Amino acid sequence: MGVIGRASDGGQDDGNVLRPVVRGKFLFLGDKKFFAKGVTYGAFLPRADGAYHDATVIESDFAQMAANGINTVRIPHTVPPRSLLDAAQRHGLRIMVGLSAEQFVGYLIDRKKDAAEIERLILQEVERCAGHPALLCYALGNEIPAALVRYLGRHRVERFLRRLYHAVKSADPHGLVTYANYPSTEYLHLPWLDLVCFNVYLETEPAFTAYLARLQNLADDRPLLMGELGLDSLRHGEATQAEALEWQLRTAFRGGCAGAFVFSWTDEWYRSGAPTEEWSFGLTSVDREPKPGLAAVRRTFAEAPFPEDAAWPRISVIICTHNGSSTLRECLAGVAALNYPAKEVIVVDDGSTDGSAEIARQFDLQIVTASHVGLSAARNLGLAAATGEIVAYLDDDAWPDPDWLKYLAETFRDERWAGVGGPNLEPPGDGPVADSVANSPGGPVHVLLSDIEAEHLPGCNMAFRKTALEAVGGFDSNFRTAGDDVDICWSLQTAGFKLGFSPAAVVWHHARSTVAAYWKQQYGYGKAEALLEGKWPEKYNRAGHPTWLGHVYGRGAAQTLLRHEKIYRGLRGGAPFQFVYPAKSSVLGLVPTMPEWYLSLGGLALLSVLGLLWSPLLLALPLLLLAGALSIAHAGLNARRAVFPGPLSNAFDLLPRRFLVTALHLLQPLARWSGRLDARRRGWRNPDAVAPFTLPLAHHSSIVRPDWEGARATIQSLENDLRAELTFVRSGGSFDAWDLEARGGILGGIRIVTAIEDIAPGGQMTRIRLRPWWPLHGLIVFSIATLLALSAALAQAWLVAAFAGFAALGLFARAFYEAGTVYTLVALILTRRLAGSPR
Repeated sequence: MGVIGRASDGGQDDGNVLRPVVRGKFLFLGDKKFFAKGVTYGAFLPRADGAYHDATVIESDFAQMAANGINTVRIPHTVPPRSLLDAAQRHGLRIMVGLSAEQFVGYLIDRKKDAAEIERLILQEVERCAGHPALLCYALGNEIPAALVRYLGRHRVERFLRRLYHAVKSADPHGLVTYANYPSTEYLHLPWLDLVCFNVYLETEPAFTAYLARLQNLADDRPLLMGELGLDSLRHGEATQAEALEWQLRTAFRGGCAGAFVFSWTDEWYRSGAPTEEWSFGLTSVDREPKPGLAAVRRTFAEAPFPEDAAWPRISVIICTHNGSSTLRECLAGVAALNYPAKEVIVVDDGSTDGSAEIARQFDLQIVTASHVGLSAARNLGLAAATGEIVAYLDDDAWPDPDWLKYLAETFRDERWAGVGGPNLEPPGDGPVADSVANSPGGPVHVLLSDIEAEHLPGCNMAFRKTALEAVGGFDSNFRTAGDDVDICWSLQTAGFKLGFSPAAVVWHHARSTVAAYWKQQYGYGKAEALLEGKWPEKYNRAGHPTWLGHVYGRGAAQTLLRHEKIYRGLRGGAPFQFVYPAKSSVLGLVPTMPEWYLSLGGLALLSVLGLLWSPLLLALPLLLLAGALSIAHAGLNARRAVFPGPLSNAFDLLPRRFLVTALHLLQPLARWSGRLDARRRGWRNPDAVAPFTLPLAHHSSIVRPDWEGARATIQSLENDLRAELTFVRSGGSFDAWDLEARGGILGGIRIVTAIEDIAPGGQMTRIRLRPWWPLHGLIVFSIATLLALSAALAQAWLVAAFAGFAALGLFARAFYEAGTVYTLVALILTRRLAGSPR
C-alpha cells in the first residue's frame, strides 16, 4: 500500500502554541517527552438544548482529573464543541477527539452516502477543532465491528479510513491522526497513521503483557497508545478493579506505550441511547464520588513510566569510533542527556586521525585508545574497561532516546535474557537519499523469534550482561568492520543464552546519505557474510544465504511478490482475537532478491547478444525481458510500501523517492554479492595453506588409535583441523550421507565420510573416505554451456560453439581445480594424523 509521509515532526500552530509531534515511539511537546495519562469521557445522554454536556460539570470534572495526575482526555464517539477544548486548556489537559468513522461504515454497504459525502461530514467536524492548543490527536473511529470488516473486506475498510485520514490532514496538516482499533480487527493494515491505538481488555497480567508485546511489533516504529483498558467492578469488585488498573497501567508504560486511557472517568455513559447497569468501569460514580480505582490510577500515573526511586543496575555505555568525528559529538551529546542514574560512558578510539579523540575529551567519560584494531577488538577493549554489570553498545553515528537505558534495564529484569536490544530509527531531516536508504534492504535490523525473543540484535543498539559476553570469549576479532553483531548473537545462543527485545529502547541511527555510501556499506556487509558463512556454515543454505529462524523487521525488509498473510477469524468470524499471521516468504518469492537471479539475467543477456550470431538464441530475449520486468516489479512493490517522514502531501512529492528506493532494491543484492565474492576469492583457503593441485579421485584411508576416542570426538577433531586450513567447512545434517564438506570455491570441494570400528583391546580404527563434490548450480551451468556448444556446432554456428565450448571447458577446469586443491589439503591433514604428528 502506498504511504504518504507520516508526521514525524510538526511545528506550531498560528498561535505559536506547541503541538504534539511524533518522534519514533514517543510523543513530544517541544523537546520534552509527553506521556498521555488519560481517561475516556462520555458519551453522555443527549441534552434537550443540544449541548454536549453541562458546562459546569465539565469544568468540575476537568479540575478533578488534573488534580489526580490525568493530563489527557479521550472523547471516543463524538466531536466535542470547541468550548470543551477551551475548558481542557484551562486545566492543562489534552484532548483526543473521536471522529466516529465507525458510524458511517454501514453507508458503504447501503449506499445512502458515498465516500465523498462522508469525507465532507468529517471535514466539518475537524474544522471545529483544527489547530486548538488543547488538541492531542484525532481518532478516525472506534472499533469498526469485525463482522462489518469481514463483510466489506479489509482492503475496502483500509481505503475508507485512509481517505478520511487525508481529509483530516487537509483541514489540519499538523494534527496527529490515529484509529482506535481492537483485537478483533488487529489485521487492519494502516501504516500511514501517525499513532497506533488499541482498546484492550485483558484480565490477567501475563496475557496483557504478551499481547502488549505483539501490539508493539505491529506498531513498528510508531507510538502505541492503549485507547481503553480497565476492569468491570460490578463483576470483580472495586478493590480488584483498582489492583488491575495499577498493573495494567504499570505494564503499559514500562512496556513502551506512549500513553494509556482508563475506561472510564464516570459511570455516566450509555449504550444504544439508554443507561446501562450491566457494567461499571468508572473511576468515579455518577455523582463524581471517587472509587478506589482513582487512587490506583493517581499513584501509577505519578510514577509513569518509571518510579523515581527505582533501583537500577550499573550500565557501561560503550561507543567504538574510527574517524567518526562528523557524528560523534551528536552521539555523545545524546548519551550525556540519558535519563539514567547508574551509568558510565566509555569511548574506544580505534586509531582515529580526524579529531574524534578531541571531541570525546569534551565530555565526562573514559577514553580507551587503540591502534586501529578493528570493530570487534575495539568492542572487547571497551568490555575489559567496563565496570557495569551490563554493557550497552552504541554506534558513533547514532544517539539514544533519553530513556534508552531504562527500557533496556527494565527488560533485563527478566533473568532469561543475556542480551537485550531495541529498534534503531532514521532521524528526520537527513535528506531524501537517507530516507530512501532507510526504506531499502540490508540495513541494521532486528530479527525476532517471538514478540519478545530475538535471534539477532543490530550492533548499533545492543546490550549484554557482562558475564555472558565473557563466558563466550567476547567478540571475534576477525570481524573488523561488520558481522560482529550477528556472530556474537549466534555465539551466545549456541552457548545456551537467550536474547530479549525491548520495542521502546530506541536509538536514532543515521542511514547512508549517498548511493555510493550505501553501496560501500552493503559491499562491506557482503564481505562480513562470507566470514560468517565460513564460521557458521550451518546457518546458511546451499546457495550461501542465511537461514533466519525468526522474522526480519524493519522498513527496508524486502517483501515478496507471493507474500500472503493468513488471518485467524474464528468460526463465522466470531473470534475475539483475530490474529494476522504473516506467511513465511517462499523461496520462489525471494528469487528476485538473490544474486543467482542476477547471474541468470546476465546469462540471458549474453545469450540474447549471441542470438545476433545464431538466431535460435534470440528466444532468450523475451525471457530476459520477463525476468527483468519481474525484478523491477518486485523492487517497485517494495518501494510502493515505503514510509517517508515529513509532510509529503502528494504522489508527485513521493515519486522521486520511490524511484530511488526501487533502484536501491535492485542494487543491494549486487553490492552484497560483490562483497561476498571478493571475500571468498581472497579467503577460501588460509593464505599459509598453499597446496598443489591433485586429481580429486575417491580416496580411502584409515587411522588406528590405541585408545578409544568416540565417533563424535573424532569427527569434531577432524573438523577443527580442516577449519584451521579452510574458511568453509560444513557439518553434515541429519539427512546427509556424509559427515563433513570442505569447499575450495563456489564450484568444487570434497565430502568426507567416516566410520568408526572398535579394535580390541580398547582401541579404535577410523575409516575415512574422500570423494570430490561439485554443487548442482555448477553442474547445471556446465551442462547448459556444453549442450549449447554442441547444438551450435551441429548448426555450424562456429563462433557461438567456440564461445560456449570455451565457457564449458573453463567451468570444468575451475571446478576440478577447486576440488583438487582442497583434496590435497585434506590429504595432507590425514597424512599428519597417520604419522601421529601434530597438525
